[in-house]
Amino acid sequence: MSLHQYRRKRRLGGGSGQTPEPDEAPARGNPKRRPIFVVQLHHASSRHYDFRLEMDGVLKSWAVPKGPSLRVGEKRLAVEVEDHPLSYAGFEGDIPEGHYGAGHVDVFDHGSWACEGDPLQALAAGKIDFVLHGQRLAGSWKLVRTAMKGRQVQWLLIKRDDEQARDAEADDLLHAPPRKPAKTNRASTKKAAPAPRTAHPRKADARWHARALKLDGARDKSYPRQFKPQLTDHRDTAPDGERWLHEIKWDGYRLLADLHEGEVKLRSRNGLDWTADFPEVVQAVQALPVRDARLDGELVVLDDNGRSDFAALQRVIDGSSKQPLRYIVFDLPGVAGVDISRAPLLERKALLKALIGDTPGTLAFSEHVIDHGPAVFEASGKAGFEGIVSKQVDAPYVNTRARSWVKVKHEDTDEFLIIGHTAPKGSRVGFGSLLLATPDKGGLRYVGRVGTGFDDESLRALSAALAPLAVKAAVLELPSHVPFRAASVRWVKPVTVAEVAFRGWGKEGLLRQASFKRLRSDKQKEDLAMSEAPADDGDDVAITHPERVVFAKKKLSKGDVADYYRQMARWILPEISGRPLSLLRCPDGVGKACFFQKHHGQGLGDAVHAVPLQQKSGREDYVYIDDERGLLQLVQMNTLELHPWGATVADPEHPDRLVFDLDPGEGVSWADVKRGARDVRDRLQETGLRSFVRLSGGKGVHVVVPLLPKADWEDAKAFCEAFAQAMAEQAPDRYVATMSKAKRSGVIFIDWLRNTRGATSVCSWSLRARESAGVAVPLRWEELARVGAADAFPMDKALARAKRLKADPWQGIDALKQTLPTSKR
Repeated sequence: MSLHQYRRKRRLGGGSGQTPEPDEAPARGNPKRRPIFVVQLHHASSRHYDFRLEMDGVLKSWAVPKGPSLRVGEKRLAVEVEDHPLSYAGFEGDIPEGHYGAGHVDVFDHGSWACEGDPLQALAAGKIDFVLHGQRLAGSWKLVRTAMKGRQVQWLLIKRDDEQARDAEADDLLHAPPRKPAKTNRASTKKAAPAPRTAHPRKADARWHARALKLDGARDKSYPRQFKPQLTDHRDTAPDGERWLHEIKWDGYRLLADLHEGEVKLRSRNGLDWTADFPEVVQAVQALPVRDARLDGELVVLDDNGRSDFAALQRVIDGSSKQPLRYIVFDLPGVAGVDISRAPLLERKALLKALIGDTPGTLAFSEHVIDHGPAVFEASGKAGFEGIVSKQVDAPYVNTRARSWVKVKHEDTDEFLIIGHTAPKGSRVGFGSLLLATPDKGGLRYVGRVGTGFDDESLRALSAALAPLAVKAAVLELPSHVPFRAASVRWVKPVTVAEVAFRGWGKEGLLRQASFKRLRSDKQKEDLAMSEAPADDGDDVAITHPERVVFAKKKLSKGDVADYYRQMARWILPEISGRPLSLLRCPDGVGKACFFQKHHGQGLGDAVHAVPLQQKSGREDYVYIDDERGLLQLVQMNTLELHPWGATVADPEHPDRLVFDLDPGEGVSWADVKRGARDVRDRLQETGLRSFVRLSGGKGVHVVVPLLPKADWEDAKAFCEAFAQAMAEQAPDRYVATMSKAKRSGVIFIDWLRNTRGATSVCSWSLRARESAGVAVPLRWEELARVGAADAFPMDKALARAKRLKADPWQGIDALKQTLPTSKR
């Protein structure tokens, strides 16, 4: 559904004789914010609850007659209704008599929600498994589409079995005050506990201030905000003795927190602002019983055995997992206006544990063992941990690398810059080996190659990530003893950090038996050397699950699709750059549930932009991109087909491309389709318009007309409709200009409806979501006669054609200065 139905049913505007319901969807603020939900109690002719989940820039909505039940497994009918604008989430009041939905509306509950994977995919599949974080409703739920017949699609809303389930329903909660968001650091699966913060936060700060001042070396002044982290040294063996304590080395992202006057700012180890990205961590830090604190720790996701899982953490961050985040805090250099960085570590940690509490949740204390370093290290290996961090118990907190903190790993690993790669050999895909370097005396020093530790998935993902970083000039001068020539290297900008396991250093200063571990997207070049040089922004799009099969019949994977679009970017971008797009996304591949998306939404990527366009339903954010990074980010989100507007985001009201889609009915031969395309070309030429031809990649042909953006959409629509009708009247045995399938057997439908505002057609070189993996390929008119079918170019043949091309088949299309016969020049 769309907001068109919402507006069609209402007299909006809020004036006399109009409904006070909101008329527009507000512009999204932070694109990374979590999606919202709202439940409204609607006293209409039939009292019911309206249940709404944010998806694709609107509130997907269901009417629940009896309201949600909190009893496990109890099914409540949820009737799917029209989409509502996001601004409706805050609507309360009276809808006047005589209007659609007349009656009083109250907000029953609101908050955020999340599901595992893509919500639009779940909606299309008919089952949405999700969690709510609200004031009255919380925990796990599901919506399941039924096969029941009716005027509207019917679903069932069901509470899952968890600690939030109980013998109650929505009506039982009406007379109880909404549950306050828990000001506690406990995990979301725990019942809400009393907040540790008192009613007088400044008095609490005073108590913690006095307590902190008792630590040895404490100073009566605030520890600086924006402080730099203490970094670890490296050892091969764990230190022993009572001077050392030992913590688990957590596998996540270093995270620093500044709590100042009750407000929180989160930072990465290299100073990036992560506050908006992790609101649950912000809330947990704000719930501490102080208004001022400086925290240092690691952001992780834990598995069932308490081990940190870096891959799971990445899924949570990209929005495809509901697993809870944990901020494991291991130091407290300042609290309640007192600088305790010079106090002994054991005293700081004791105060930190008292501040956080004993029960781990979103905030957790990093436990430690004093003494017995070798035994602790051995035990950590048996438990499956990466290693330990050993710290001197009496050491201060310093803002640099220091020997008082050392990391000991079960593997010898370190981080290096990727500076290039060699060509693959034999059956290997992507590349042969990565060339590595480390910062040294203001430049870079070559440290060797890594050619193992990759599977096909990581080879494809790394190839895609490094492709946008390619440079022609050598990044550094290779030593004379390397067994290959610099001319054979494909160089890349030295901005991507790789973690590599190795067995020591060779006599020439090169890594021995290196094995690739992973990319470190949280680290940059200056982190390796701790230099003052500014960061270099590298474009890096990782393709997750590249092994996932997309075209089963052709045995083509998501990685293959990404490789195709990466190689074809220079041809595709001129077709789509700076144009509103509709995306056909197929998360589970061709033949499974696919869906169109035109609205901008969270998780699409930082290079996928939003453009607000005025529609009948209000202002809506549409998607557009302008570079290869944006294209690959769309592919990462399982986009297969790209359908641009016939106008640009700079001038959306005046089309500069028209498309006539020749769609053959049953019994029409391919020869007839080609003859029809040439016929359309000739008739357009008679009106003074030159055109170009494209195979649709399906079963038809597109005839494309470039224009100067002079005419508006009404003029374009009128011209195209009249043109198609004229052709159908002149040759009714060959053409039809109506969508009616009953009239299309044996004739070609000249689809002129692509030329209305908001309509789209597939772009040149786009893949099609069909078993054949066909591509919409542009041709020169003289080539059309030699082509045997509309899908004559599957992916591999399209790539081969592009490599053979010496010039664009549509060369000169952008230089044409033509206008519609009805428009003023």
